[in-house]
Amino acid sequence: MIEIRRTRAARRTAGDGAGLRWIPGFALLSLVWGASFALIKIAVDAGVAPMWVALWRCFFGAVALGAVCAVQRLAPPRDRATWAHALVVALLFNAVPFALFSYGETRVSSVLAGVWNATTPLTTLVFVLALMPGERPTVRRVLGLLTGFGGVLVVLGVWHGLRGGTISGDLACLGATTCYGAAFAYTRRYFSGRGDAAPALALTQVLCATVELALVTPLLAGPPSWPGVRAGVALVVLGAAGTGLAYIINLSVIRAAGTTVAASVTYVTPVWSTLLGAWLLGEPPGWNTLVGGALVLAGVVVSR
Repeated sequence: MIEIRRTRAARRTAGDGAGLRWIPGFALLSLVWGASFALIKIAVDAGVAPMWVALWRCFFGAVALGAVCAVQRLAPPRDRATWAHALVVALLFNAVPFALFSYGETRVSSVLAGVWNATTPLTTLVFVLALMPGERPTVRRVLGLLTGFGGVLVVLGVWHGLRGGTISGDLACLGATTCYGAAFAYTRRYFSGRGDAAPALALTQVLCATVELALVTPLLAGPPSWPGVRAGVALVVLGAAGTGLAYIINLSVIRAAGTTVAASVTYVTPVWSTLLGAWLLGEPPGWNTLVGGALVLAGVVVSR
């Protein structure tokens, strides 16, 4: 009996040590995704059309992921069902929300866009409750959703009325996080459980998004133009790091720590987006952005 207890204790100790290995990846992921809002702002302020920001982001992400797969000698999936699900995931996770966030940042600050991104766990919960038969609404989850919704109203500043200058940007950012919510639920049910390596799955997803955007962007936004060195570098970093390598890190964190821990990265990204927006772009947040963002995060914590 004593030996069995010692063995179990040793296993728990080893497991705890292994369980902490996801923390550096988690911290790096929060920084990369938090910085993406400042990079988007740099690009759209330089005159890059939102659709082209989304397309270049996916293109450079696909290039980075392709290089990783080439080095690791990973082939893309051959299963047609995987590619079919990847088309849906790419639409919900990349093509549509990237375009919406880029458009939103032509109307609102990168700080505010980062705060809107923090609503992702709440929109995810709504879709999970609606689409997953085993999930049930509880008092805690309902309270969390109501708290988060209250935070959204504070961020919007509804006591001032719906101001036309920024409301379209706010709604675009909120629409992007709604897409993320649907994407997480769909990915959990149909895509993430497949046995392919993380870089190969990520490459498949981002390639599909690149093709989807390439089919419509020239029609909606016209031909591309050179935005200057600063915006060009921002687009390359946004794609290669924020859309390429970040997806590999994200999948690694999911596999090491679980979906719940991985999704909580959105607790931290608003901190980075606020700091970098204020430092690099001179975007001090208003009091309602800070208070509303805190309520959104509180709603996320309660609901989980």
